[in-house]
Amino acid sequence: MKLKVNKSATLEELIRGCRKNNSVAQRELFDRYSSRMLGICRRYVGNVGDAEDIMVNAFMKIFNKIDQYAGSGNFEGWMSRIMVNESLTHIRRNKNMSVEVSIEKASYEPDYSILLDPLEAEQLLKWIDGMPVGYRTVFNLYALEGYAHKEIAEMLNITDGASKSQLSRARAYLRDKIYQMEQELKNKNHER
Repeated sequence: MKLKVNKSATLEELIRGCRKNNSVAQRELFDRYSSRMLGICRRYVGNVGDAEDIMVNAFMKIFNKIDQYAGSGNFEGWMSRIMVNESLTHIRRNKNMSVEVSIEKASYEPDYSILLDPLEAEQLLKWIDGMPVGYRTVFNLYALEGYAHKEIAEMLNITDGASKSQLSRARAYLRDKIYQMEQELKNKNHER
């Protein structure tokens, strides 16, 4: 008897099918979650090709270790954690976690009122993507994934202080980008 899976299959049915190595269930699970999972991987690595490779490897781990999911808790959260761990493994493997050149702590606070339009998520994501790998990784883990510095330090094999320092530098990097945008807008307004 084959498991027939369609777009209306419940998550529990998909998990059951994946536990039986049913390729239709695996494909449906992949199709249902791949775009969100790719977004997670993309936040950690510099290009889409690497993020796609990481995501596929992480899905293979999900399928191979799906019996480890106890059924309690959020399944998507369980998958997300695998995506994050696989992304961090990629970063460590490529030795991209070295401490980058320091950005001096911003001595100014940007004037957000000058920004005519609120920062668009796309622009903010571009800035995050442009961060050095160490800054971006710690920023994502702390600000977006909600990990504490102690957990980040353990995950990345760095000290708590290094995690805090990388986060501080990431914030300074973003402040600098906002300040640059502010200056560009002031210059445009003066030209009018």
